Amino acid sequence: MHRAARLRLGMPSAQFHYVYILVSERDSNRHYTGCTQDLDARLKDHNAGRVPHTSRFRPWELETAVAFRSKSKARAFEEYLKSGSGREFARRHF
Repeated sequence: MHRAARLRLGMPSAQFHYVYILVSERDSNRHYTGCTQDLDARLKDHNAGRVPHTSRFRPWELETAVAFRSKSKARAFEEYLKSGSGREFARRHF
């Protein structure tokens, strides 16, 4: 069913998968890359200390988010951003 038709019928639109980059407010050299369907809830988790990898450098702010319809494409982009060349790409462009 077309997205516009779903919206007219009151059905939810397609769920997006977001690849995001956070920057620590305490240390701007600290970044974290992740993937989620709910950016607001995930940022709250990071800032509440519920994510072990980010709890030490709280608070965090959202620097960049890219939306994908495909979960597999989002995960692939997240993996790329966590690679050496991906970190350099993010440093230069985001």
